[in-house]
Amino acid sequence: MSVNDVGGRRRFEDSEYTLHIYPGSIAEGTIYCPITARKTSTAAEVIDSLINKLQLEKTKCYVLAEVKEFGGEEWILNPTDCPVQRMMLWPRMALENRISGEDYRFLLREKNLDGSIHYGSLQSWLRVTEERRRMVERGFLPQPQQKDYDDLCGLPDLNEKTLLENLRNRFKQEKIYTYVGSILIVINPFKFLPIYNPKYVKMYDNHQLGKLEPHIYAVADVAYHAMLQRKKNQCIVISGESGSGKTQSTNFLIHHLTALSQKGFASGVEQIILGAGPVLEAFGNAKTAHNNNSSRFGKFIQVNYQETGTVRGAYVEKYLLEKSRLVYQEHNERNYHVFYYLLAGASEEERSAFHLKQPEEYHYLNQDCFSVEGEDLKHDFERLQLAMEMVGFLPKTRRQIFSLLSAILHLGNIRYKKKTYRDDSIDICNPEILPVVSELLEVKEEMLFEALVTRKTVTVGEKLILPYKLAEAVTVRNSMAKSLYSALFDWIVFRINHALLNSKDMEESTKTLSIGVLDIFGFEDYENNSFEQFCINFANERLQHYFNQHIFKLEQEEYRAEGISWHNIDYIDNSSCINLISKKPTGLLHLLDEESNFPQATNQTLLDKFKRQHEGSSYIEFPAVMEPAFIIKHYAGKVKYGVKDFREKNTDHMRPDIVALLRSSRNAFICGMIGIDPVAVFRWAVLRAFFRAMVAFREAGKRYVEKKTGTCSCESLHYTGNTVHLICGKNLTHKQWQSWDLCPCPLGELPTMSRHDHPGWTALGHLLDVKSLKHLTNLTLHDRITKSLLHLHKKKKPPSISAQFQASLNKLMETLGQAEPYFVKCIRSNAEKLPLRFNDSLVLRQLRYTGMLETVRIRQSGYSCKYSFQDFVNHFHVLLPQGISPSKHNIHDFFRKIKLNPDNYQVGRTMVFMKERERQLLQDLLHQEVLRRITLLQRWFRFVERRRFLQMQFAAHLIQSCWREHARRRHAAATSIQAAWRGHRSRQALAARRSRAVCLQAACRGYLLGPHPLTPPRSPELSGLYRREFKENKEPSPKVKRKRSVKISNVALEPVQWQNDSLQIITSASDLKSMDEFLLKKVTPALAVEEHNGHIFKATQYSIPTYCEYCSSLIWIMDRASVLCKYACHKKCCLKTTTKCSKKHDPELSPRQFGVELSRLTSEERAVPLLVEKLINYIEMHGLYTEGIYRKSGSTNKIKELRQGLDTDIDNVNLDDYNIHVIASVFKQWLRDLPNPLMTFELYEEFLRVMGEEKETVRGVYSVIDQLSRTHLSTLERLIFHLVRIALQEETNRMSANALAIVFAPCILRCPDTTDPLQSVQDISKTTTCVELIVIEQMNKYKARLKDINSLEFAENKAKSRLSLIRRSMVRCLSPLCPLLARASLSPLHLFGPVGSMGLGWLCREELTFEMLTLEPRASDDETLESEASIGTADSSENLNFDSEGAISDRSGKSWVYHGVVWVGRDLQRSRSPSPCHGQGHLPPCFSSPCCFGKGYLGFSS
Repeated sequence: MSVNDVGGRRRFEDSEYTLHIYPGSIAEGTIYCPITARKTSTAAEVIDSLINKLQLEKTKCYVLAEVKEFGGEEWILNPTDCPVQRMMLWPRMALENRISGEDYRFLLREKNLDGSIHYGSLQSWLRVTEERRRMVERGFLPQPQQKDYDDLCGLPDLNEKTLLENLRNRFKQEKIYTYVGSILIVINPFKFLPIYNPKYVKMYDNHQLGKLEPHIYAVADVAYHAMLQRKKNQCIVISGESGSGKTQSTNFLIHHLTALSQKGFASGVEQIILGAGPVLEAFGNAKTAHNNNSSRFGKFIQVNYQETGTVRGAYVEKYLLEKSRLVYQEHNERNYHVFYYLLAGASEEERSAFHLKQPEEYHYLNQDCFSVEGEDLKHDFERLQLAMEMVGFLPKTRRQIFSLLSAILHLGNIRYKKKTYRDDSIDICNPEILPVVSELLEVKEEMLFEALVTRKTVTVGEKLILPYKLAEAVTVRNSMAKSLYSALFDWIVFRINHALLNSKDMEESTKTLSIGVLDIFGFEDYENNSFEQFCINFANERLQHYFNQHIFKLEQEEYRAEGISWHNIDYIDNSSCINLISKKPTGLLHLLDEESNFPQATNQTLLDKFKRQHEGSSYIEFPAVMEPAFIIKHYAGKVKYGVKDFREKNTDHMRPDIVALLRSSRNAFICGMIGIDPVAVFRWAVLRAFFRAMVAFREAGKRYVEKKTGTCSCESLHYTGNTVHLICGKNLTHKQWQSWDLCPCPLGELPTMSRHDHPGWTALGHLLDVKSLKHLTNLTLHDRITKSLLHLHKKKKPPSISAQFQASLNKLMETLGQAEPYFVKCIRSNAEKLPLRFNDSLVLRQLRYTGMLETVRIRQSGYSCKYSFQDFVNHFHVLLPQGISPSKHNIHDFFRKIKLNPDNYQVGRTMVFMKERERQLLQDLLHQEVLRRITLLQRWFRFVERRRFLQMQFAAHLIQSCWREHARRRHAAATSIQAAWRGHRSRQALAARRSRAVCLQAACRGYLLGPHPLTPPRSPELSGLYRREFKENKEPSPKVKRKRSVKISNVALEPVQWQNDSLQIITSASDLKSMDEFLLKKVTPALAVEEHNGHIFKATQYSIPTYCEYCSSLIWIMDRASVLCKYACHKKCCLKTTTKCSKKHDPELSPRQFGVELSRLTSEERAVPLLVEKLINYIEMHGLYTEGIYRKSGSTNKIKELRQGLDTDIDNVNLDDYNIHVIASVFKQWLRDLPNPLMTFELYEEFLRVMGEEKETVRGVYSVIDQLSRTHLSTLERLIFHLVRIALQEETNRMSANALAIVFAPCILRCPDTTDPLQSVQDISKTTTCVELIVIEQMNKYKARLKDINSLEFAENKAKSRLSLIRRSMVRCLSPLCPLLARASLSPLHLFGPVGSMGLGWLCREELTFEMLTLEPRASDDETLESEASIGTADSSENLNFDSEGAISDRSGKSWVYHGVVWVGRDLQRSRSPSPCHGQGHLPPCFSSPCCFGKGYLGFSS
C-alpha cells in the first residue's frame, strides 16, 4: 500500500518512503525526481542521490528547500535535517493529493559562490513546461518516448510488442486495469493498492465506461445501470489462470454492487452477501504453488435486484470442491485455510473442548508447509467468526462446525498395522485417538472401530464380516474424512443460500433482475495433474468457448446477416477440444464413466480405451514411454494428466458401514448433514422436537406429582437416538438430557435458538420451512454429489462426479446465455508472487492463449454498440425530428446532419452499428440537448413567475397606499377629537377652580363679617364635580389598558377587604399590592401547570371515558381534569395527594446540584435554586461589564474544581477564588446538565411550531411559556432578567441579545435525545431566534419602565412645587380664618404631606418595582409596534398632564390612584449619580438587586 502526495509517497514495506524532489531549472527535462529514503536519511544523503540520478555537476553546492505554499516562502533544510520526518508533519490532505496539488513540495536549489541561494522562478519553469507540452501536441517537438493508453483499442500500431509495452508501462505506474473496449484486463500486482476506498465507489457511480481511469468498479457500475435501464439480466465473467487475482476481483465487484444498492434503502441482504465471501474462502480456499489464496472450488454468485435497484436476494452456486486436498497436498501447498484459523485462534476453552493440538501434530496438515508470509491467523479467525455471525450461524452451530473439523483432523491421525498372528487382518496403532473421535462425532467407540477396520458383506442367506487390507483401510479412512468435509461444505452453502433467500424469489410469477458474478477456478498446470485439474481445465475450455462465441463468432455472423461491409478476423476455435472431452459417446469423460462401472477395470485399461478412441486426434497425445498419462492440447497450452486415481475420484464412494455409523450419531447436526433430502430431515427434526417437548412436559408433571404426593410414577416417555422408548420407573436426569443432543434441525436450529444465544435475533428471519427447503433443493438438485454417493444401498445408481460436473457446467452456460456478459480477464504478473514484478514472457503467454491480440483487433475494427432501428429512435428521440419513422434512410440523414464520421458507424438492414466513441458522442449531444430544454423550461417558468410577482407587487403597493391614506385620515380625526376633548376638560377644570375660588372668597368674607366661625358650605356643583372626577379617574386610560400585565407566577387569594365591592382607601404598600393582586386574579386564567408535594399536574380535558387514578371514579367526557405525573385524575383529587413525589424527595441525590431534576433544587419557600441565585448574583456584582462574559471559557481544571465544590458543599464555596469566566462556564454547565432543560423537552416541538409561524410569533411564544411548571418558570424568569441586564451593557461587555441567545439556546431549549441529529442541526436557528425574541421583548419592557419612572419623577416634582405654593399662600393668612382653612382644606394637604411626598412616593416606588418588566397582553405584533411607538406620546399627553388643583381630587382622600400608580416619592433616584454601575438609563439604586421585584423577576403575558 502507498500514500502518494505532492512532495513524496510513503511506502510501508521496509519503512521506506519516496520523496518527489522538484529540480526546477537545474534539470529542465525533469518535472520531479523520485528518491527513496528512510526516516533517518539526511538532506545531504538525499542530495547525493539526486546528483547521481540526475547526473548533475558535483562541483556545485546544492541545498533542499521545503515549500508549504505555491509560490510561497522556501525553508532551507540543513544538511542534517531529515526530509522524511519533515514530510510526515504535512497535513493529511497534502499527503493524499498527487502531483496535481500546489502546496507542500521539496525543491532542489543551487548555492551561489557567496553562500546565498540561487532562487529560480518555479512558476516560470512550470509555464515553460506547459508551453513545451503544447508544442509537442502540435507536432513542433518530437513525441515523448513512453505513452500509455488506458484502452488498447487506441493503440496506433497493434502488435504483440506494443500491446505488451503498453501494459508494462501502465503496470509500472501501478495502473493495473486496462480496457479493451468493454473488456477489462487486470494484472495481479500481488500487492494491495489504495484505489478501493469509498471515494472511488462514489467516483465511478453512474459514469460511462471509458470516461475515467479503468477500474473494476466501472465494470460493476455499468452492469448495474444497464440492468436497471434495459431491464435485462447481466453477468460478469472473471477468468484467468490460478494466481491471477480472480477471487479478489470478485470481492471488489460484490463490494461495489452492494454499495450501489445501499445508496437507497438497504434491504439487509448486502451484509449477508459480504459475510458469505470470507466464510466460503475459509472453507474452500487454500495455498497452492501459484497462489496463496487459491479457490479450490468454483462459485457463481447471482445477486437479485428489485426494479428500484435494491438488493432483494442472492444465490450461490458451487462447483467441484477439491476434496483430495484434504488428505494429501503437493510440495509447497497447504490444506484448507479454516484448519489453520481454528488451531491458531481458538480460545483455551475451545482447545480443551475440541481436543485441539498444533498443526505439526496432524497428519492432514504436516505434509509440507504450515504458514504463509504476512498472514495473521488469529485475526483471520476473528474475521471468520464475525462473517459466520453475519450470515446467521449461531454460537452453538459454530461450535458444532469446529467440533466436526477437529474430528476430521483427528481421524487423519489414525494409523493402521497388520496383526502378527493373522496376515489378512489389521489393527489400529494408536487406539487412544478413537475415544476423541467418537466423542467429537458423538458415536459409539466400538462401532467406530468396527467401521474403520472391517466391512460387512451380505450374501444369499448370510452376513459376512471381512477385515480390510491395509491400503483399503487407509482409503476408507480418507474417504470418510473427505465425505464429511464435502457434506459440511454443501451444508454451509445451503445455509448461506437460505439466508440470502427472499420470499418473493419462490414465486414463479415474480420477475427478477439479476447480476451474476462467476469466479471459477483458473487454468492449472502443475507437475502432477490429476482428475481435479482435468475438470478445472475443462471448465476453463467452456468459458473460453463462451468468450469466443460472444466476441468473435456471434458478432461476425451478425455483421454478415445485416449486410454491412466486414472482413472476417480469424481466431482460435476450441470446439474440437471440448468435443474431445465431453461429446457422447466417445468423449473422455463418458469413457471414464464406463470404466468406473467395471469392477475389474484398472488405470491401464482406461488409458488403452482413450488410445483406441482418439489416437488420431490432434488434441490428444500419449507419451512415448510407458507412462500412465495422456496430454491434452488446451487453448492455454499442453497439459499432461496422470490417470492414477481417475476412476476412484470419479466415484469417491463411502461404504454403507460408515454411513450407518454417522447416522447413528447422537449429534443431530451430523445426522442432518448426512441426510440426502433436506425436506425429510427437516420434517424428522420437527417430529423429534415434538417428542422432546412432550417428554419435557411429562417429566415436569411427574416431578410435580412426586413433590405433592411423595410417590413415584411408573412410566415416562423417553426419546433417545432415533426411536421412542417407554421406560418404567426410571427418571431422566439433567445430565442425560444434556448428553442427548436433541436439536431438531441442524439447518434451522429451531428449538435451540434463543434470544440469549443471538442478541440481534436476526436468525428469526432465516428459519427454515418446507416451502423454502423445496425451493433450494430444486435449485441444487444437479449438485447433490456427496449426498447421493453416501447412499449406495439405493436401487438407483448415483451419477458420477464427472456427470454431475457436466450438468453443473451446462446449467451455468444456460444462465450466462440468458444475460448480457461483461468479461474480466485476470493475468498473473509473475510466478514468484513478488509485488509489482512484471514478467514479460509469462504475461505474453497469457495474452496469446486468451486471444487478446485478436480481441483488440476485432474491437478496433468492429462495432461494440448496436441498436435496432426502433431502439435507436426511442433512445435518441430528443435529437431526432418529431414523428420520425425508424427507417434506414432517416437514420442515415440524421448521421449526416450531425457530421458523424462514416468510418465509425454502419447502418444494416434492421440495426445500427457504432463504435464506442461515436456512442459516447451521441450521448453527450443527447445530454446537452436535454440540458438546453431544461434551461428553456426554467427560463419560461421564471418569466411567468416574474410577471406574477410584479403584478402582486403592484397590488401590494396599491393596497399599502390606500391603507396609509386611511390611517392618515383616521389619525387626523383622532387628533381633532383629542383636541376638542382636551379643550372641554380644560374648560371644565377652569370652571371648577373658579367655582372653588368664589366659594372660598365667600366663606372668608362671611367669616370676617360674622362673629362665629363658619364651615364653608359644600355646594352641589362642587360635590357633583368631585363625584364626576372620581368616576373619571376610576376608568383606566387607553395607556393603562395597553400596559396592563398578566403575571404567570402563582398569586395568593385576595384579602377579605378586596372581596366586596365597597370603596377602599389605599393607606399602605400592602393595600396597593392587595389591590393589584385582586385585579390580577380577575384577569388571569386558571394556571395550566401547577405543583403539589413535588407532583407536577397539568389541566386537561379528556375526549374519551377515563378513570381517576386517585379515587377510581369516572372522569366524564370533556370534564376538567388533570394529569398528575403522567397519571390521570380529577382536578379536585390533585390537591388531596399526601405522598411526596419520589423524583423530588430522593434523599440520596439531595446534596447534588448538577445533573438532577430542577424540582429537587426548589421548594415552596425557594422558587429559584440556590446555586442559580448565588452564581447570578456574583456575576451581576462583579462581571456585568466584563468583555465576552459568556463567550470566553475559563480554565478546565478550575471549572472542574468549582463544579465539584458546588456539587458537594455549596455553602462553603468562596466564589472570589475563581475567575469570572470560570463561574460563567460552570453556570452554563449547570444549565446543560439539567435532565430536563428550562424550556422542557415536552414543549420543544411547540416552540419550534410557534417560531415557524409568520404572524403572532410573540404571542405564540408566551402562550407556550404559560405551560411551564412553577419551578421552571421561576428559574427561567430569573435567567432572562439576568440576560437582560447583561445585554443592556452591550457597549462594554460586547454581549448582544443575539450573542446571548446563541450561547444559551442550546442550554435552555435543547432538543430531546430521540430527535434526528440532522433535524436538530436544522432547528438551531429557530431555537436561537426564540431565545433572542424573549430577551429583546424583556429589554423593551425594561426600558419602558425606566421611562415611566422618569415620568413619575417629573409628576412628583410638579406636585410638590404646587403644594409648596399652596402652603406659602396659606401661611400668609393671619386672620382667625386660618383654623377654618386648616379644618376645611388642610385635611387633603395633610394627606399629601406625609403620604404624598414620603409615604406615597415610597409606596409607588415599591409597587412600580413590583410591576417592573411585566409584559402587557398584546393582541398582535402590529399592535406591539403601535404601542411601542406611542409610549412617548401617551406619557406626555396622559401621565404628565397634572394641574395643581387636579392633585386634590377628593376631600375625603379616598382615590389617589392615577394610571395604576399613586405618586413617586421625592427621593426616588434623587441620589442617582453617573457611577460605573448606575449610568444614564439604567436601574436606580433601589433596583440594583432583583429582590425588589417581589414574587417574580419577569411577567410573561399570554
